[in-house]
Amino acid sequence: MAVQLAEALAAKGRKGVIINADSAQVYADLQILSARPSAAEMRGIEHRLFGMWDGAAACSAADWAQAARAEIDAVHRDGGIPVLVGGTGLYIRTLLDGIAPVPPIDPAIRASVRALPVPDAYAALIKEDPARAARLAPADTTRVARALEVVRSTGRVMAAWQAEKVGGIAGQVALHPAVLLPSRAWLYDRCDRRFSKMLGCGAIDEVRALIDRQIDTAMPVMRAIGVPEISDFLAGKIDFAVLEARGAQATRNYAKRQYTWFRQQTPDTWPRLADIDYNLDDIFASLCRT
Repeated sequence: MAVQLAEALAAKGRKGVIINADSAQVYADLQILSARPSAAEMRGIEHRLFGMWDGAAACSAADWAQAARAEIDAVHRDGGIPVLVGGTGLYIRTLLDGIAPVPPIDPAIRASVRALPVPDAYAALIKEDPARAARLAPADTTRVARALEVVRSTGRVMAAWQAEKVGGIAGQVALHPAVLLPSRAWLYDRCDRRFSKMLGCGAIDEVRALIDRQIDTAMPVMRAIGVPEISDFLAGKIDFAVLEARGAQATRNYAKRQYTWFRQQTPDTWPRLADIDYNLDDIFASLCRT
């Protein structure tokens, strides 16, 4: 859809620039497993923030939002229209709504919190930030540790910081959104075929290259869908059939989470598109008139 929209804008004498909002496609190391668009798929349309981060460096939502704001400003200065595309809800929410201005965490506190077993960290969070604990699953290692280190390092609970979000651009730009929610059967079939195709197009070599670089397994690039599964295959822990089944299942699980997030977390005024045979002129009528 993004390329088609940019082409439609070009036909009207306006330049559309596609800006990536997918947390896997930001990494240079994941061209295949992230399904990053090829030059042929870009069809001559300018794409930005694709493959811009090295896998050895994590790209947080705040990092991406800062880069996206800069790109959006640059496109606007040139008289163009930025077209954001991607399924990472946290990235989009951070860009539009801003981010809590939590100061740097004391390294000693972070180390002590991250060293706690997950049940102990969750038990501590229940005492120190019960409201946050009630919103998190006890096994949500990352979010539990983050909430606990914030309250211990700053003396304020996460909710207090989130009430002071800064840097959001929602009030500064005109939005013309569209949320794609095709049928689950169609989506899951695409997920299965997608992962199988990746395995035949170099995904295994892509993961082998990551392993050879000895990147910390805690880094986001090493936790991307397909990387743990292929890593186990290369280590001889599973056979190819299991690899294919696990990778497809992980892809479906992620697609389900994305589907639920965009259906429930985006404003009701954002159009939901269930039909894959959409008409761009109808969907983006407000944009085409401006």
